[in-house]
Amino acid sequence: MPKGLPSTKDDRGAAQRRRRRPPKTRNASRDDPEPDPPATDNDDDASDRVRYAGFTEGSVAGHLIHLGSFMALGSVSMIGARMAEAAYLGILGTEALAAMGFAFPISMFLFAFASGIGTGASSVIARVYGAGDRAQAARLVTHAQLLVFLVSVAISAFGLVFAQDLLTLLGAAGEVRAMSTEYLRIYMLGFPLFMLSMVGSTLLRATGSAKSPGLVMAGGSVLQIGIAPLLIFGLFGFPDLGVAGAAWAYVASRIFSVALYLVILLRVRMISWSLTDLGKSWGAILHVGGPATLSSLTFPISMLVITRLLAGHGDEVVAGYTVASRVETLVHMVIWSASSSIAPFVGQNWGAENYQRVRVALRQVNFFCLGWGVVTFVVLALVGETIVRAIDSDPTVVMVAGVFFLIMPLSIGFMGVMHVATYCFNALGQPLPPLVLSILRSLAFYAPLAILGNYLWGFVGIFLATAFSNVVLGVGGWYWNRMAVRRGIAKRNANKRSATATLAA
Repeated sequence: MPKGLPSTKDDRGAAQRRRRRPPKTRNASRDDPEPDPPATDNDDDASDRVRYAGFTEGSVAGHLIHLGSFMALGSVSMIGARMAEAAYLGILGTEALAAMGFAFPISMFLFAFASGIGTGASSVIARVYGAGDRAQAARLVTHAQLLVFLVSVAISAFGLVFAQDLLTLLGAAGEVRAMSTEYLRIYMLGFPLFMLSMVGSTLLRATGSAKSPGLVMAGGSVLQIGIAPLLIFGLFGFPDLGVAGAAWAYVASRIFSVALYLVILLRVRMISWSLTDLGKSWGAILHVGGPATLSSLTFPISMLVITRLLAGHGDEVVAGYTVASRVETLVHMVIWSASSSIAPFVGQNWGAENYQRVRVALRQVNFFCLGWGVVTFVVLALVGETIVRAIDSDPTVVMVAGVFFLIMPLSIGFMGVMHVATYCFNALGQPLPPLVLSILRSLAFYAPLAILGNYLWGFVGIFLATAFSNVVLGVGGWYWNRMAVRRGIAKRNANKRSATATLAA
């Protein structure tokens, strides 16, 4: 049980007794968790017990594929929606693309808060759920959503007031700044919905649901792709809103996603109408979530520096980088989905003391990330420019994207390995190593090297600095996490032997 949380011993004891009974698995499902099953031996109850066991039983690779594939479905669909948004705005012109490019690092900055709190909540909830305390997990899910709502409303208010000032600091000017400000202010109105939907996805995965989060994310993305052209170009009687139409389409997709997540959480009884121990819950969540948020913020801070550097080379370079990074992010989301599956899997198995399953999962996901990096390089080197040309045929935009695709993709496998280490550390309730890794990558390596590279080789030097940082921190993160897992297992086993010896005496 994570420190600072109250215990529900009766619920936990009953759950552990159910998990110890050997289940009948022929009709088992690993979809959404269900209410606590009664202790009977028919096939339906056996299926429920497998669901309740979450990721602590069954094939390691099967669980990881199930988690990663549905997360990839949701993540890739979200990036696909962003690509479609870029394509729609590319029809309006390079200035519209550049306007979205200036808003992008700010949206990444906002994403850091959702990612950080979601990581903290997932870490605590997965370990509690893996230990068998379902009632406490439901309280934590509810308390986490309340925390997310309060934080997101405060951030949204700040962004609405200072949107134009932030874009000016990034180097946006003239008509591009006006379009970007309009886009960003509408985005800020929908930010609480975005944050609730992102954290809702994380919480469902922490409690053993692999399928629902991916399907809801995909549904929201399809909705965004469908209604965006109606609002951007004023089709079928809708208002012609231009860049603002893209932002309103995004807000509409978040409304859809939040509504579905709430319905699912209520259906699986992962909402508890109790504020008991709210402070303790928030403390446990922020123990990991606070450093995780700071860790996530280091990347958008470095992105602000990169965007400022690229702005010095002209709007066409910013647009080229924007389109190329969207394409690269689309394939990178496969790695992110695979690496993020480590968080709920490791959290539950660490709580259940299934250490060998933790080792196997880490090895399998690390190998996948490196292999996918090689595949990405080959594909983007061959067809990357063709994809960009379909979005914006400006020669400078295509040239910048082509250089990006020759440098960046080979390093994303190492970035994935660093993500695996980060998610594993957080799942174990160790938030400081990920913070150190993020500071080293973004502020100690990436930003300074990008400034130097920009001075020596222009925007090409910025891309080289990014790739070098990914490789160095990927290798370093892998080794650090490997040693931490070994030490953690040894320490827990020693504590268990000491407790056993004390009881025997």
